[in-house]
Amino acid sequence: MTQTPKIATTPADLPSLAQVLEISGLEFMERMRDGLIAPPPISGGLNYAVEVVEPSRVTFRGTPLFDHTNPMGTVHGGWYGTLLDSAMACAVMTCVPKGSVYTTLEYKVNITRPIPLGTEIIAEGVVSHAGRSTGIANGEIRGAADGKLYATGSTTCIIMAKGT
Repeated sequence: MTQTPKIATTPADLPSLAQVLEISGLEFMERMRDGLIAPPPISGGLNYAVEVVEPSRVTFRGTPLFDHTNPMGTVHGGWYGTLLDSAMACAVMTCVPKGSVYTTLEYKVNITRPIPLGTEIIAEGVVSHAGRSTGIANGEIRGAADGKLYATGSTTCIIMAKGT
């Protein structure tokens, strides 16, 4: 059952680490998709939301606005990076077992063309490896209407068991 998610505005709106550790990463992402866990505050400011959650795959849907531009009036590279980091790292999260968490170690973004302001996009992350201590994923940003490729990326995440 999907609910309209409330964007987290205070730390109290986010689940505690203890609550996160009680469920698998896949359950965590499904609950976020279903509106049972608040999405992160950055998603409200950057105008994107989780759309699809599957084992080893997550998509976000978003639209860059004027607030997301650089001094030349084009979409800031950080917007591309944040959307890809979110999609790729959350895909890794779907592989994280109960009792563990993850964080991004590094990511790389290749922008292939500028996204026109107001263009709805899909950012997809797909896991290529999820082990005991690392996860690797690749991602793409494509136009929602036409499938045009705007950026690609890759990430390595560290998976940390409770107490490490």
